[in-house]
Amino acid sequence: MTEHPNHETQIAIEGFEQVDSLVSGVTVYAPKSKPQEGEKSKVYDCPNCGATTAYDISVGGIACEHCGYISPVKSKTLGKIADEFEFTLETISQAERGWGTRRQGLHCHVCGAELSLPQGVISTSCPYCASNQVNLTTSLEEFIQPRFLIPFKITIEQTHQLSKTWLGKGWFHPDELTASSVMRRFSGIYLPFWTFDANVTAHWKAQIGYQKTVRHYNASQKRWETRTKIEWRWENGTVPINIDDHLVTGSSSQHISHKILERIYPYQMKDLTAYHPDYLAGWQAQAYETTLTDAWDTGKQAIREAAREACYQDIPTSHVRNFSMTADFADESWRYILLPVYLAAYKFQDKTYQIMVNGQTGLVAGQKPVAWWKIWLAIAALLLPGLILGLIGLPLLLIGGAGILPIGAGIILFGIGSVLSIMLYNKVRQSEAK
Repeated sequence: MTEHPNHETQIAIEGFEQVDSLVSGVTVYAPKSKPQEGEKSKVYDCPNCGATTAYDISVGGIACEHCGYISPVKSKTLGKIADEFEFTLETISQAERGWGTRRQGLHCHVCGAELSLPQGVISTSCPYCASNQVNLTTSLEEFIQPRFLIPFKITIEQTHQLSKTWLGKGWFHPDELTASSVMRRFSGIYLPFWTFDANVTAHWKAQIGYQKTVRHYNASQKRWETRTKIEWRWENGTVPINIDDHLVTGSSSQHISHKILERIYPYQMKDLTAYHPDYLAGWQAQAYETTLTDAWDTGKQAIREAAREACYQDIPTSHVRNFSMTADFADESWRYILLPVYLAAYKFQDKTYQIMVNGQTGLVAGQKPVAWWKIWLAIAALLLPGLILGLIGLPLLLIGGAGILPIGAGIILFGIGSVLSIMLYNKVRQSEAK
């Protein structure tokens, strides 16, 4: 005889969907997310002339470049009072999904990037790796919709001058870096970020060493002398830490350099604005690739390191050993936001480099290729004086000992040149680092 499920249970499950369970053997259901109907059908055609409109930074709204039509975005700047959400299943399951408007997707076959593009884009290249091996798809709507964003403040024209100035810095880079072909590659992209707030209480325990001056009698010298010794004792303390808007990128490091991205921080959260799909009209955007749970794990590691530093600052001496710490988290909350970034990927001698511009502040960071022939000439110039003096002093030393001074000076100069050469080499390698 076949047993049929209870009718009430069947109805309940039909309105819910299964989600990940933290307890083995226990099945957990959450309310099904409801797709947005009204906003997803929104298109950005000019009501006057029918041309495609886009968000214009200079006017702060939707604009048509053909007939001059302007429509302000109906959204408020909230800043630090923007809502934060607790880590509960309810807040996540009730979050809206998708972009709130019709968009199409881009998939890069080289770096694997997935981007959201405005409707109507026919062809493009990947802004992360500069590859043309891309195809346009239907944009997926399964991700949580951002609740807030910071609109672009820097225009594409401003990025050209900012990047030109940045590319021109540094004598050890190829002169071709200032070429306009590099600057024309900039794309404005809204990148995904998670922000976290928490109250952390860090409890530390360690052996703390205190210096003490001791006076003793030196029998062999027949005099009193002093010496310093360290006395160790166990101590502990508690340090409260308030974490406010700790930023974790939602982009994968597989196609975007997190190191470069962190160098264009900070963003000014006073400009946080309620999300509206109008801000994305004519602009690229990326949905999060790092989930909320994974981002919080990354954030907690950084917060623990900050708590560790705060504990060391709480200790009145630099002599510390057997240090241990526990960190208690409370009042954890999160936001999912979009932040503006201009990104350019360009190729130089078969290598791909990235440049990023903070779309709010204009701060520039990125990678630059190195003209290594300039570096080797500079290193040779640093080492050559010491080497020449040593070569001059060597025959003089063999003749009559007069070469001691030039050899000694040569050794000193060669040592200084070696240190400077190592510093120069490390600095240059960092400019190429991802």
